[in-house]
Amino acid sequence: KRDFSLQHMNPLCLFQMPSWCAFFLLWCIMSCVESAPSSPFVQKNKYKNSFRLTRSTRTRVQNLLKKYKEQQMGNVHFEDRSHRLRDLPLLSTDFSNWLQLSDWDRLDGAFRDIQSYWSMLERKRKQLEKEQNTQRTAASLLQSIKHIQLDLRDLMSQVSSQMRVVRSSWVRPTPAATLQNRQRSSRTVWECTVEGYIILRDLNLYLTKLARDFLLLASKTHL
Repeated sequence: KRDFSLQHMNPLCLFQMPSWCAFFLLWCIMSCVESAPSSPFVQKNKYKNSFRLTRSTRTRVQNLLKKYKEQQMGNVHFEDRSHRLRDLPLLSTDFSNWLQLSDWDRLDGAFRDIQSYWSMLERKRKQLEKEQNTQRTAASLLQSIKHIQLDLRDLMSQVSSQMRVVRSSWVRPTPAATLQNRQRSSRTVWECTVEGYIILRDLNLYLTKLARDFLLLASKTHL
């Protein structure tokens, strides 16, 4: 009885058979590889990669926050913990509830939160671009915001991929339109400036929480 398994197949056979047949065989092999579920080792590495990207993004945010306070607010030591924006995700969470979140709820929440911060940065960046000709908005400040947005977009892509592992039927939603400022006409220049500070301040804190999420997810992935 002949054994036609790939384990006993001579690699030279691929070059000896007709080209269409070799192509079909390779296509079947690649299809099986792509359809196979991610191994725990691969998934664990994905969470670790997301953790590293989150840490590096947080460093970018910290540097930008310092630059923003110095250039836009005139005080590198400015601090304000009393104000928050309604469109930003809540940072406070109960520790026991956080531990008990399912992998899906944790990833779904992360995707939505990252998307919210990306949208807020997009609104602020466009506002600063309009003000660039009339106020002191350095080009390096806008470039730094773009870099952080790219990092957040990469994080969303990584989380989206991880969500499909948990639920293969999940489809990434269409990006929502950029948030509109509900109080644009009544706000002062200082209030607009403080808004940018609050976005970066909360994003810095949020990325710390997100890094912990990825560490927990990695620790729960058994090899």
